[in-house]
Amino acid sequence: MDRHALGDFLRSRRERLRPEDVGMVPGPRRRTPGLRRDEVALLAAMSTDYYERIEQARGPQPSPAMLGAIARALRLTRDERDHVYVLAGQLPPAAYVSLGYADPGLMTILDALAPTVPAMITDDLEGVLAQNPLNVALLGRLTDLGGFEPSFLWRWFTDDRFRRLYAENDREQLTRGYVADFRAAVARRGPDAEATALVDALLAASEEFRAVWALQEVATKRATRKVLQHEQVGRLDLECDVVVSPPSGQHLVLFRARPGTGTAERLAMLAVVGTEEFAASD
Repeated sequence: MDRHALGDFLRSRRERLRPEDVGMVPGPRRRTPGLRRDEVALLAAMSTDYYERIEQARGPQPSPAMLGAIARALRLTRDERDHVYVLAGQLPPAAYVSLGYADPGLMTILDALAPTVPAMITDDLEGVLAQNPLNVALLGRLTDLGGFEPSFLWRWFTDDRFRRLYAENDREQLTRGYVADFRAAVARRGPDAEATALVDALLAASEEFRAVWALQEVATKRATRKVLQHEQVGRLDLECDVVVSPPSGQHLVLFRARPGTGTAERLAMLAVVGTEEFAASD
């Protein structure tokens, strides 16, 4: 373990972040750049003293769990996270372990798409990490919820209201595609507590999931056509594209209007009425 190199690296990553980058209120004028150590400790759910000792090169060797919490708090990229593990004398996590927060590069694209294109970011297990306002207006809020509720798969198999957004004739095909992609992701992760917990929960909660899971189908998620029936703006004919970020393995899912269907105009209407409702509920 290289305590001094680890401390220097963590300090450099802490000083580049602003409170608003991690969802905190900036507050009064700050004496030092970036986040304070106590703010990082709060985000990582550890004591300020423990984090300070690591950054000051006088603490014990952090456990893999502690390093993961610090990486999430500092919004490290996968390469930066792995570097932290190496400096701490620990093996980096397997390639398909979730970062626990949205990929910064994908977030930039998500924000740029916000006015006209519904989009969301998911991890490899279909956990929804971020949505732009138009995606919330389209699908409802899927982030910042407890338990398995942020999981798109969980909602698909356990929430009839969510499922009814999609055209009935498409649901069986979509179901098999979602499960086939999920099986591939679970296999890539190998022994993984998060993946195992979600599989077990779905097997217990949904007879339909049990039946489709037993088919042993495997296929990577690609672009698909979807028809949604939205209660505010009516039928939406959409092209659903998936962009994968190699550094994080996360997916940017875009819902584009299919040309010649009038969907672009209805999405523009949803951008007004749907996001107004979203803002009012906040």
